[in-house]
Amino acid sequence: MKLSSKNRLMPMHQDLFPEDTLFCRIARTVCRAGVLPRKELYEAWEMARRVRRRFRGGRVVDLACGHGLLAQILLILDQTSPSGLAVDTRIPKSAEALFAAMTETWPFLKDRIGFEARDMGEIELIPEDLVVSAHACGCLTDIILTRAVAARTRVAVLPCCHDLETCDTGGLTPWMPPDLAVDAVRALKLRAAGYDIYTAAIPSAITPKNRLLMGEPGASGCP
Repeated sequence: MKLSSKNRLMPMHQDLFPEDTLFCRIARTVCRAGVLPRKELYEAWEMARRVRRRFRGGRVVDLACGHGLLAQILLILDQTSPSGLAVDTRIPKSAEALFAAMTETWPFLKDRIGFEARDMGEIELIPEDLVVSAHACGCLTDIILTRAVAARTRVAVLPCCHDLETCDTGGLTPWMPPDLAVDAVRALKLRAAGYDIYTAAIPSAITPKNRLLMGEPGASGCP
């Protein structure tokens, strides 16, 4: 099974992750739930590791969260974060099975992560938050960045589905591929908003949409 496989990890796949590492413990737990594509496990893990190298603590707010695995892994990696909130307009029913499996392995998650089926615009953010999103489609990534900047929170996004009708290429397409132009403009807009930005990439074997953009308000706190 490829890292990029969209096939679900099932209980019979637990033997693929035999090591006594944190990743393998998470992977075996995901397998027991039997609801998550292999690709989503690796995306969440690789993004969470890179985000936690840069940002510690704070409430984790996972917007366009899907199953909410990213928020759960971020809390496992840094238990100084007091809580997590996973938000999507529709939380898949299978998220319950995944969360049940995760809380069986890490009981502390049960009282520290909440799920809300709401529009992300209704969620109040505070400067201490860490706003994250993995593969929010098209302009949803821009909305998330705009909300984070308005609240002056730290933010990390792994964009996907670059819709050229709604996303800004900044006139850079003669120099670079359109999707790269969109993400470059996003990074420059964060800089213009007074943010320090950090760029990284998760392995392309998991997804070709692998550019990770992170930012935090600069020392001056203003543009």
